[in-house]
Amino acid sequence: QVQLVESGGGVVQAGGSLRLSCAASGRTFGTYAMAWFRQAPGKEREFVATISRNGFYTYYADSVKGRFTISRGNAENTVTVYLQMNSLKPEDTARYYCAGRPSGTSRDGKEYNYWGQGTQVTVSS
Repeated sequence: QVQLVESGGGVVQAGGSLRLSCAASGRTFGTYAMAWFRQAPGKEREFVATISRNGFYTYYADSVKGRFTISRGNAENTVTVYLQMNSLKPEDTARYYCAGRPSGTSRDGKEYNYWGQGTQVTVSS
């Protein structure tokens, strides 16, 4: 059974930090590119960050570059993907989703096969 389970969301003041985690299992996610997307109420889903299967390559949306860091840990049966978010702003408020695809990195959510249920991040001003 494929599972992507996000955690670590919450309410934080502007300028604060949060670390999101995504535990992915049920496929050989160690060979998958992984990514974070987010969706705010009334807005379309947007790309946040992606990481290659070996963790060597990372790419970020311009809006989070320099503030967010994506990383991953590849274990035998479970891959954990992290999103360290620093200097948070109210405009970062959204539901954050983890996603995986059995190929290279992509900024297009339509190219991802597996998705988690998301974790809510709220940044107060």
